[in-house]
Amino acid sequence: MSIEEKQKQIIEEFEGLEWIDRYEMIIEYGKDLKPFPAELRTQQNLIEGCQSEVWFTAELQDGKVIYRADSDALLVKGIVALLVDVLSGHTPKEIVDADLHFIDDIQLREHLSPTRSNGIAAMLHQMRLFALALSAN
Repeated sequence: MSIEEKQKQIIEEFEGLEWIDRYEMIIEYGKDLKPFPAELRTQQNLIEGCQSEVWFTAELQDGKVIYRADSDALLVKGIVALLVDVLSGHTPKEIVDADLHFIDDIQLREHLSPTRSNGIAAMLHQMRLFALALSAN
């Protein structure tokens, strides 16, 4: 499934839901994240600019970027899971070139505090940096 198709799928899932239900759905996404090993919870893998603690790693497998991530906050963990779901499994070029509009389309930014919104921007920036770095190797 392409990045655009995944975004459309998420938008459809959130369509018509009240905000309390959207928050619950985001938290449910977080529960689906693969376990993140304690040894990867390092300062090096910590995303700066996030209000909560958020860890990301990325590796290249068969030309595709595979992200692993976690957060210490339930809602943020769900947001992380959405980002990983949309971007993981794609080439570095696809990730760097992607128009990630689903966050705005589901009105997530406007229902978060400014610091949480800045955290999303920091996560996306780091994910793109990982993709660039992996494409250079």
